[in-house]
Formats: sequence, C-alpha cells, structure tokens
Amino acid sequence: MPDMSASVSLAVTHLVPLAKEVDENKVTPGVLGFIVFAVMALAVWGLMKSMSKHMRKVDFKESPDTEAEQPRPKADSQRG
Repeated sequence: MPDMSASVSLAVTHLVPLAKEVDENKVTPGVLGFIVFAVMALAVWGLMKSMSKHMRKVDFKESPDTEAEQPRPKADSQRG
C-alpha cells in the first residue's frame, strides 16, 4: 500500500499552480455551492412540512385532571 502522505503531497503540488491562476476578485461558490444550498433548502422545506403535519395531529385541549379535583383528607382529621 503506498504512503498516503506521498500521494497527498503529489496532489497538492499539482493544485498549487491552479490556485495561482484563480482571479481572487472573481471567486464564486460555483455549482457545488448551489447544489449544497439547494439540498439544504429542500431539507428545511421537508422538515417544515413534516412538522406542520405533526402539529395538526396535536390536541391542545387539556383533559380535566380528576385527581386534582377530589378533596384530600387533612392530616389533622386522621389523628383522632
């Protein structure tokens, strides 16, 4: 198995001349940036749609608490 650092350094030496050719005033996100942004936008849209579907199922009305309505016996009345 070849050494990974040698292949990385070889790749970097080929990319360094390409980096010097890039005009720093005209750097844009490009197609990859658009694709990442579009995927993130679709994910957020899907999550919001799912959340609204689940929120429609939620019953916001509280059921009456029967235990709270029953009077509890006082400690003084039990001592006798």
